Amino acid sequence: MTERMIKITWDDEGSGWTAESEDVPGLVLTSGSLDVLIEKVRLAVPDLLKESESGPFNDIRLKFEMERITGVYG
Repeated sequence: MTERMIKITWDDEGSGWTAESEDVPGLVLTSGSLDVLIEKVRLAVPDLLKESESGPFNDIRLKFEMERITGVYG
């Protein structure tokens, strides 16, 4: 089983999440919902890997690293 690291970050200005990965060439997706973004990534990864690698693509695990930095208002 192959594991791919996906980095998800929050963009305060854009009010949304962005997913990118060094392990999946071409992966750049955005969404206002974290759950929706994870599903978009899950669906996109096999197609993106088919463009850059040979299979199998049904034995891939995705490891998500999420980061959100926000200020404190008092």
